[in-house]
Amino acid sequence: MNIDTLKYWFTLYKEPSLFGRYICLDHISPLLDELSKKVDLRQIGSSENNAPIHLITLGTGPKKLLFWSQMHGNESTTTKAIFDLINLLIDSNNNIASAILKECTLYIVPILSPDGAKAYTRLNYNKIDLNRDAQNETQKESIVLNDLIQQIKPDFGFNLHGQRTIFSAGETNYPATVSFLSPAGDAKRSITKSRKQAMQVIAKMNEMLQECIPNQVGRYDDGFNLNCVGDTLSYMGIPAILFESGHYPNDYDRETTRQYIFFSLITSLHYISTTEITGKGYKDYYLIPENGKCFYDIIVRDVILNGKNTDIAIQYKEELTKNNVKFIPKIVKIDNLQKFYGHREIIGEKRAIRNENVTVEIVPEAELLKFYLDSELFLIEQAKS
Repeated sequence: MNIDTLKYWFTLYKEPSLFGRYICLDHISPLLDELSKKVDLRQIGSSENNAPIHLITLGTGPKKLLFWSQMHGNESTTTKAIFDLINLLIDSNNNIASAILKECTLYIVPILSPDGAKAYTRLNYNKIDLNRDAQNETQKESIVLNDLIQQIKPDFGFNLHGQRTIFSAGETNYPATVSFLSPAGDAKRSITKSRKQAMQVIAKMNEMLQECIPNQVGRYDDGFNLNCVGDTLSYMGIPAILFESGHYPNDYDRETTRQYIFFSLITSLHYISTTEITGKGYKDYYLIPENGKCFYDIIVRDVILNGKNTDIAIQYKEELTKNNVKFIPKIVKIDNLQKFYGHREIIGEKRAIRNENVTVEIVPEAELLKFYLDSELFLIEQAKS
């Protein structure tokens, strides 16, 4: 699709009430109330802490597409993009939207783990990772999703997630702003028809994204685990497409990444609605480099610590405080980090950092470093713990 059109649509349809990393049921409930007047919206179950799980149904077409977001409650970027997408699809004056809804029926679970979203955690209320519960189905949320899959028998499953800032697109200094995966359906990682179909759609999205964020698309690891939902779908012969919303420079709120997820969703829907997805176009999927782990949030380079020239890697820990996500810097490694990259880098120019009395003699970005010192981040004992 035309990039300028996608950019215009994003400014037109972006849901203004959703912003930042903390998105939970409280944020989307007013949107659901409004949507209930326009589309088929119903509660399909409850979480382990009795929060409602909703299903939004759009379209009347024969191609059945199932979407679920925030299976991990702290992975909210795709939820924002889903509501941007819905705003487009319910615009009766948008011809592309009307054509998609004529060919496809969309089933959307906007937040699968409302308890996890409320607490801003990967796990659900019982501290279970729902994406490792596909076979045992020990949790209410897992049962809700499995029942939905059995009822709908989707032609495609869209498994919507977010990934950490450590990931790179290959072993490069490009962040993996968006990553995709056609998950394996067996331990041999067999390239089945359903995997090829998912790969074909992913290749189309990658083709579009290379015009926007060249070299910043990654391919997620396809190690097989039948306890994961995507792997279970592939095992069942259902094409599954994993989305991973990653880091864009200086975008810790993931608002820029949100835009590229929106672009990808629209591109995939338009492609599926206008094309017979046979899997023949799957090979371009392998043009996408596998994700590397080449990044830290901050690297302080070339400093002298205890008489040794070294680098210091700092990673943010995300903590929910008064309904806001705070990014708390923590030292994670002290070593020669020449093979790694920082989303932000501070050049120490061999100035000394002394452990005793927590004294620093580093001049560049002194105020930032003072904040670290006030947090006792340069204490070696903490770095080794």
